[in-house]
Amino acid sequence: MFVESNGVKFHCELSGPVGAPWVTFSHALANNLTLWDDVAERLSDRYRVLRYDHRGHGQTEAVPGPYTFPMLIKDVLGIWDELGVDRSHWVGLSIGGMIGYGLGIEHPERLRSIVACDSRPDAPPDYAAYFQSRIDKAREKGMEGVVEPTIERWFTPETRAKNPPVLDKVRDMIRTTNPVGHEGCCEALKTLSFGPRLHEIKVPTLILGGAKDKGAPPEALAEAAAKIPGAEHVVIPDAGHITALENPDAFMAALEAFLARH
Repeated sequence: MFVESNGVKFHCELSGPVGAPWVTFSHALANNLTLWDDVAERLSDRYRVLRYDHRGHGQTEAVPGPYTFPMLIKDVLGIWDELGVDRSHWVGLSIGGMIGYGLGIEHPERLRSIVACDSRPDAPPDYAAYFQSRIDKAREKGMEGVVEPTIERWFTPETRAKNPPVLDKVRDMIRTTNPVGHEGCCEALKTLSFGPRLHEIKVPTLILGGAKDKGAPPEALAEAAAKIPGAEHVVIPDAGHITALENPDAFMAALEAFLARH
């Protein structure tokens, strides 16, 4: 289905029983809602699952950037309003989890809980520079030019050596992402700055991430969790940045246990 929010037509998918607690899933940069296919299938017997493609990603309209986190948060609020979502659990990976931090700070009344996966809260200079390099590479070589460097950054050497089917799934998501949407979100990521306000988050929060995540290493996530009252921190073994795909069993165990408690 398509839902209009904040002047953009968003591609969304719903599953699970009407009336069950909502869980909203938000994907990573240069991914789309199919990142969550297996997770949604596992949860849709108990939850009303909402997945959406970010602006400029998947089948959602690509409007010119730059994008900002306030804009990405407003996108979500508009989707929720259109679909009648009063309160939802939030599960976001990478930029999706960062949007969750912003929602927790600015709109806690709309949340049941936050699960931020592989999502650091700030962009130090080297991190911001990485996203400028992605913009430059995509401008020079197209999205195909960022596919293999991204796979190398996101997945462990052990997984890359085995080259399981999930890697091709991610490659396809990257190469089919609209370059306008990719660049717009990269611009938002360069401005990431939720760290000083994490203490304002009062909803139940789980921060999880891969033991070998280069972009959101365990020590950075532990530091973020320590700033949020009562937050939990889980390290997913044998995984880099896309924990939901690289170690799905450990990911689901942590996610399902947390959601069941809240």
